[in-house]
Amino acid sequence: MIKKKQIRFAILTAAIIAVGMLPSSAQAYMGPGAGLSAIGSVIALGSTVLISIVGIIWYPIKKLIDLKFRKDKDD
Repeated sequence: MIKKKQIRFAILTAAIIAVGMLPSSAQAYMGPGAGLSAIGSVIALGSTVLISIVGIIWYPIKKLIDLKFRKDKDD
């Protein structure tokens, strides 16, 4: 009998803790200054990644093209 009461108490306690940990609506406000800063940061990060990828891919191709044209001019 005691074990059933302990199990029920443990389940009830776990349920109360779980309900208490559920997220509620966040009453948050992001002002125009913070919003523009966040958007600007995302755009800057995205363009930095894009430019880095283009630079990593374009630089070796440019070197190969330059070497080919120099070789053609030397002949």
